[in-house]
Amino acid sequence: MISNRVKSNLRQTFRNSLLPKVGVLLLATIVLMAVFAPVLATHDPTRTGYFHENGGPYPPPGFDYTTTVAQGGEIGEVRITATSEHLLGTNTVGQDVYSRFLYGARVSLLVGLFGVSLALVIGVPFGLVAGYYGGRVDDGLMRLADVMLAFPSLVLALALIGVFGQQPIRIPDPIVMGSEYLDLGIASGMPESIPIPGSVTVVVALVTWVWFARVSRGEALSLRNEEYVKAAKSMGEHNGAILLKHVLPNSVTPIIVLATIQIAVIILIEASLAYLGFSGTTLSWGYEIERGQDVLRTRPWVSMLPGIGIVLSVISVNLLGDWFRDALDPNIEGSERGA
Repeated sequence: MISNRVKSNLRQTFRNSLLPKVGVLLLATIVLMAVFAPVLATHDPTRTGYFHENGGPYPPPGFDYTTTVAQGGEIGEVRITATSEHLLGTNTVGQDVYSRFLYGARVSLLVGLFGVSLALVIGVPFGLVAGYYGGRVDDGLMRLADVMLAFPSLVLALALIGVFGQQPIRIPDPIVMGSEYLDLGIASGMPESIPIPGSVTVVVALVTWVWFARVSRGEALSLRNEEYVKAAKSMGEHNGAILLKHVLPNSVTPIIVLATIQIAVIILIEASLAYLGFSGTTLSWGYEIERGQDVLRTRPWVSMLPGIGIVLSVISVNLLGDWFRDALDPNIEGSERGA
């Protein structure tokens, strides 16, 4: 589906620009951390009670603080310092922040990947049919898409969550299962399954499929009058076969670019829903930010690390999207030559 010319443009753009390299490095790092979370994590991310002996969560290095405790009938101040046992401290309920960061990356990336895949399955056929047939079919289908666009994404997502509920889907963790046969050095007590917020995944797909429909419709409108499409029709080829064999392969370039960018959008939507308490799982960056908002002044590390994770994930995916756009869109090269 991707021609040799497009592959050559991708390689050339990657070699000539620093930003795609940064995006690939950031995203590869986050993906590896998410995949090997059970190996890299030092504690069970769901276990609570990791507090300093004098009370209060452990801080990361550089965030030492003082707390008031009763000692021998007197009230005094005790300084809480970082410990090597918890590299990035613990949160307000005594959970290891570093381990929860790794497992939170899993949820964000999986929801982004599955959400975009489902949105593609819904939106691309919808848009291709509308653009290819045109007329009343186009008007009817795209008016439905316009209705979906009339609702703010987050409001629509909250309404759909109310319909589908918040029950997560749990799938066995292959890394933990593999540790039974391979010595992977996994700490005891690691979760044996990955909680995927299934409702959130469906919801973000229902919120974002419209953009894929609009892009694929535009491509189908321009391609339906091409000579090879007319030739296929004159030879008696069925419309469905024409869509699959001719229109879809030649529409894939802008769809790839949009899919890459939409992953970042879905990561933000999932974090927003988790922040509001609608994710269905507590192993989420958005949930961690909400947990630390009340102690942001005194214990900022609780929300800081998941916030950094969201920012870096979105930036890395957007950098990849820009790379694909620059390499795959011939209009950009033409405009630069004209300048």
